[in-house]
Amino acid sequence: MPRWFKTRQNEQGPSDMRLGMFTMPSHPPERGLGEGHDWDLQNLIWADELGFEEAWVGEHHAMVWEPHPSPDLLVVEGFRATKNIRIGTGGICLPYHHPVELANRIAMLDHISGGRLNFGIAASGSPTDWEMFGVDGMNGENRDMVNESMEIIMNMWAGHEPGWSFEGKYWKAAIPHPIEPMLKQHILPLQKPYPPIGVAGLSSPSPTLEMAGERGWIPMSLNLNPTYVKSHWDSYERGARKAGLEVSRQDWRMVREIFVADTDEEAWEHSVNGMMGRMMREYFLPLLEAFGFTSYLKADADTPDADVTVEYCAKHNWFVGSPETVADKIEQVYADVGGFGHLLQFCFDYKDDEPAWKRSMELLAKEVMPRVAHLTGA
Repeated sequence: MPRWFKTRQNEQGPSDMRLGMFTMPSHPPERGLGEGHDWDLQNLIWADELGFEEAWVGEHHAMVWEPHPSPDLLVVEGFRATKNIRIGTGGICLPYHHPVELANRIAMLDHISGGRLNFGIAASGSPTDWEMFGVDGMNGENRDMVNESMEIIMNMWAGHEPGWSFEGKYWKAAIPHPIEPMLKQHILPLQKPYPPIGVAGLSSPSPTLEMAGERGWIPMSLNLNPTYVKSHWDSYERGARKAGLEVSRQDWRMVREIFVADTDEEAWEHSVNGMMGRMMREYFLPLLEAFGFTSYLKADADTPDADVTVEYCAKHNWFVGSPETVADKIEQVYADVGGFGHLLQFCFDYKDDEPAWKRSMELLAKEVMPRVAHLTGA
């Protein structure tokens, strides 16, 4: 088995459920790009101060509500402004980058991080991004490019002798022969053999998460109905069995919309009638409907598409309420999916309601998580 297929086993024993965040990032159309970037950085700083263990930053190019074409710009600023939190791309869209350039850039970022980097990867699912870069995503070219890209990246990090080369369908790569004085490959990751690699799954069953299981990478399930994402672990475990790897639900990341307030009524107001609700109404629900993905949000497959509203999602999919209510919702989803080890808060642009959002993060970290500490995924 190639070295880069080897799983990164959790070196620690069972522990409390871990808390992190996932940001697309998401901003309304009127938010300036620089202003939105500053808001995202502030969220990383708050998360670090509150003891969040990790954060993942997405990449998109032609999606107005998801305006961040280079997640490592935010990631590197996050490392400079925080002390403990692990930060990663989540994920960087591999079809849009030459693998050698990306291997070197991620390795350098790992050194800047002091070993706090996670490397999240993605195939990209946006038709507008596909068109911008000339990628035939409708026929799966983006997924083929992911496989070839990771083949190159892992081999660039594997310590091959000079002269190793690769010629694929999309890219060529090589370990150069040294030329004196000191011209040679030398940029390799700080973490050995490489930073933890994470992959987010959407469909059910998920071929992406099955691939992640085969390679021992971190599985992440996006913010869809728990009944729907329950099968994600089956896909991941099936891939692991193919490769003869042992995996643990402690490593499974579950992305959720979360808003915590002192009362259920206050949380509902700030979420359903706040930016979380606005993003869903104006962007996310119409987007899923356009692609025929509304069923991904349904608790019951027989629910009419027209009934899948913001209020429906808040009731069936979101963790919204007082600390007690949110803890109960986490317990229920944990039981429904069979257990997971990391809860990732889905981030929204609450710059115009900053105190309420910051308070929600504080309540989540200080009052909700202690209530669910016994849920370890073990």
